[in-house]
Amino acid sequence: MSISIGELAKRSRVKIPTIRYYEQIGLLAAAARTEGNQRRYERADLDRLNFIRHARELGFEIDDIRELLAMTAEPQASCHQVDSIARNHLAEIDQRIKRLQALRSELKRMVSECGHGRICNCRIIEVLADHGQCETEH
Repeated sequence: MSISIGELAKRSRVKIPTIRYYEQIGLLAAAARTEGNQRRYERADLDRLNFIRHARELGFEIDDIRELLAMTAEPQASCHQVDSIARNHLAEIDQRIKRLQALRSELKRMVSECGHGRICNCRIIEVLADHGQCETEH
């Protein structure tokens, strides 16, 4: 299999500039080139790019993905470090969810207190102007 960057983008659902960026930062190896200087990719490149895309969709940071990819080179090694990276990411997600729930509660409270009158008496504007009126920390 030898495909162009356009075909790689289509098959992986990753945009061409993103593929180039991943090459630039070393997540994806620099592609082989034809005599006409066209990038050519192999099945392993597509597999790696799919791994990266999926990890990004799950919210993993680039450095974590880099570590995870490096670990795949040692398939018989312990997956303790992989588990640790995933657990840390899960804890971050849980914290984000907690913050989002607090934001949701605060916004619901602000909207429920809205009298639908004039801007000069708008409760939402008042709360936005004075963080001290918020009931939750965010």
